[in-house]
Amino acid sequence: MRDDILLNLDNPRQLEHLYRTDKPMFKTAFESLYPQMQGSVLAEAWHQRLTYSRDLSGWGAARDRTFVLLASLIAAFLAKLPALFSLDNERFYSRNVGFIVFPVLLIYFARKTNVSRRTGIWLAGLVGLSVVYINLLPQSRTSDTLVLACLYSPLWLWSLLGFAFGGGTFGKRADGLGFLRYNGDLAVMSALLLIAGGLTSALTINLFRLIGWNIADAYFNYIVVCGLAMVPVVATFLTQVQPTLVGLVSPVIARLFTPVVLVILLIYLVAMLASGKDPYHDREFLLLFNALLIGVMALIFFSLTGTNVERPGLIQLLILLLLSIVTVLINSIALSAILFRISEWGFTPNRTAVLGSNLLILAHLLVVGVRLWQTIARQTDLSRVNRAMTVFLPAYSVWSAIVTFVFPLLFGFR
Repeated sequence: MRDDILLNLDNPRQLEHLYRTDKPMFKTAFESLYPQMQGSVLAEAWHQRLTYSRDLSGWGAARDRTFVLLASLIAAFLAKLPALFSLDNERFYSRNVGFIVFPVLLIYFARKTNVSRRTGIWLAGLVGLSVVYINLLPQSRTSDTLVLACLYSPLWLWSLLGFAFGGGTFGKRADGLGFLRYNGDLAVMSALLLIAGGLTSALTINLFRLIGWNIADAYFNYIVVCGLAMVPVVATFLTQVQPTLVGLVSPVIARLFTPVVLVILLIYLVAMLASGKDPYHDREFLLLFNALLIGVMALIFFSLTGTNVERPGLIQLLILLLLSIVTVLINSIALSAILFRISEWGFTPNRTAVLGSNLLILAHLLVVGVRLWQTIARQTDLSRVNRAMTVFLPAYSVWSAIVTFVFPLLFGFR
């Protein structure tokens, strides 16, 4: 190997071939030769490449760690407001679950991206008005508009978070793709923290049970509730200061789960036809159908954000294209079922909200699917697909705001 390296010092392609043939031996041989090759730009480049190691020990600046600690404590405090002030748990959490975490995340990214003072005031005002509005809505267990406002207000806050993530800008300057990638990384890191927290909780509760102490209720009411509120904040911090931790895991998860989900969906569609399940008349089944649609769409985008932009794998792109086609088919079935129910029984808040959401998702998936097909056919990079993924984000923000703030007034709070 030493002789081969010396013979091909002026042949970068052959050096790369030698490296890929036997990486450990190449590294050992090259490092032994490096002292006599100092001064060569190519030798110096290879030395840096072979000896470079990612710094996984950095945990951000002290002020960032302090901020995250305070933000986590604030989120935990907000999560415990019902217990501290004798508030109704169901009313508080159904209306305010999004306001426990999103405001502190908004502050985190507004601070990180140096959002202007004026933009920060606007964001704070919008969040404040949202809190007041959602909590002033009339309480009724049969109010569909109240349920919709509670479901869509986190999506509205999520869109504000994306605005802060992009530095408070719209258009080309906004980092829409980075925001989608952050959401995928956040999901992975949050899942890891929840698994670790679940194992620690089970161990702690059972250890105390061995000595005759039953701490399950107290542990859940304080540790678990506060911990759940803290997880998104801590996970966000980890994705920002340790991007390599999640950056190495997310693409692997995407590549593993995408083909599995594709196969499961195909089997599911056949099983649905065989079972006689009817989304046209079964309301609960239609709701689950739409939840499945949103989950699969999120997986498609998660997979695309983890795919190499300049050299995407053909097999991975074909799987994503097939998954997009299947998802469009599912969306079309759900959309036709919604239109059928509207034609039979008229418009209601739920049907109108689901109709608008499905039309948005269908249009988005069609654009992404067409761009994927063009990328495969022309063998180009993923830049156009990436733009297609982010172009609809403002539309989701507007629709979530309409459902949250306009629907209760439009349908008379029913």
